[in-house]
Amino acid sequence: MAPTVCTPAEAAALIRPSDAIGFGLGPANPDAFLTALGDRDDWKDLTLGGALLLGYYPVLAHPNVHYRCGFYGPAERMLLAEGADIELVPGGFRQFAPILRRYNPRVMTVQGAPGTSGTVNLSLHLGATYEELLLAGRDPDRLLVVEVNPNLPRTHSLPPEYTNVLPLDLVDVVVEADVTPFSLPAAVPDEIDTAIARRARAFVRDGTTLQIGIGAVPNMVASQLAEGPGGGYGIHSEMFTDGLKLLHEAGKVTNDAKSLFNGVSITTFALGSTELYRWLDDNRAVAFVPVQVVNDPTVIAKNHSFVSINGALSVDLYGQVVADNIDGRQISGVGGHEDFVAGAEMRLDDFSLICLRSTAVANGVLRSRIVPFLPEGAVVSTPRHHTGVVVTEHGVAELAGKTVRERAAALVEVAHPDFRDGLRAVAERLDRA
Repeated sequence: MAPTVCTPAEAAALIRPSDAIGFGLGPANPDAFLTALGDRDDWKDLTLGGALLLGYYPVLAHPNVHYRCGFYGPAERMLLAEGADIELVPGGFRQFAPILRRYNPRVMTVQGAPGTSGTVNLSLHLGATYEELLLAGRDPDRLLVVEVNPNLPRTHSLPPEYTNVLPLDLVDVVVEADVTPFSLPAAVPDEIDTAIARRARAFVRDGTTLQIGIGAVPNMVASQLAEGPGGGYGIHSEMFTDGLKLLHEAGKVTNDAKSLFNGVSITTFALGSTELYRWLDDNRAVAFVPVQVVNDPTVIAKNHSFVSINGALSVDLYGQVVADNIDGRQISGVGGHEDFVAGAEMRLDDFSLICLRSTAVANGVLRSRIVPFLPEGAVVSTPRHHTGVVVTEHGVAELAGKTVRERAAALVEVAHPDFRDGLRAVAERLDRA
């Protein structure tokens, strides 16, 4: 059956005053549809479930609208500061699918690019929502709303095992949109970021399979690899970034040494510049695969010479990593952080790098990001037994296989010199009850 084609406002009018809507992370956000919801003021009990908004949507500021969020971004933090009803649903990216299933929203929505042969291409995001989109489309009591934007790139998956297209005959409503896709501003590295990246780069060998996260340091690592000697790299990364595009363009990515998904870069969503989206359009060098596969630590561990590069907010002397919540304030979410750290610890030739600046300024005070103990209320993103390597501008602490006191001593040496004496005094007492 052909879907109903309508404007964003007409689609918004189909939502009940008391209803539940589910959507995917970041690039899956249907921008025009979510914007149109803000033009209504008759909400009685509307709940939205999603993650990482890429726009500021006034509907979420309505007093009778509630947002169950799996990953915070700048928009979530801004809305929360303004008093919006936003609550975190803790869970890694792989857990988003069962979380959605339990939530069971009446309406599922997503954005995509015009497909071929009666399909919609899911473009920049496959993630964890695909099955829930299908379930909503097959259920006569639910509503599947798909926003189609010709400005989005048409991307590829690995059929027949995996697909990133939706059959139009399952879609209830097609929203016609013509908006510019969200472009992520590039993080500008400084001397400290460059120094951290240089230390991280030393772990990358010819033929290494890479996972590179978001931020100045991961992108600087990619830039240094693109400009330097070596190559034959493989890509198996939750997020595809401009840095990974740069590696491809430099001819450094061959994907021919990987133990699985040979010959193609693997990801589950992409976020970056307009140039990245243009490069991804109809590019078969990159395949979008469900997050349940991409982020599975047992799958990650099968890659040849795997190196994972991610950031953190703080690390304590036990090696516990805080990456999404600091001082009781939610900054982001678990995402795939722990999955890639865990996946990279299973073989001797794999490395998980936690990269962070040694200090931060809070309320005008310089603070060490290597801390003796996590403060009360701190939320651990990655437990100590998964943490492999911690990198700051002052050095590298390799923790795997070390005792509690040996790990603490190694972390002291990569802390800022101004804080080492205090940290060392604590480190020497650890594990000596």
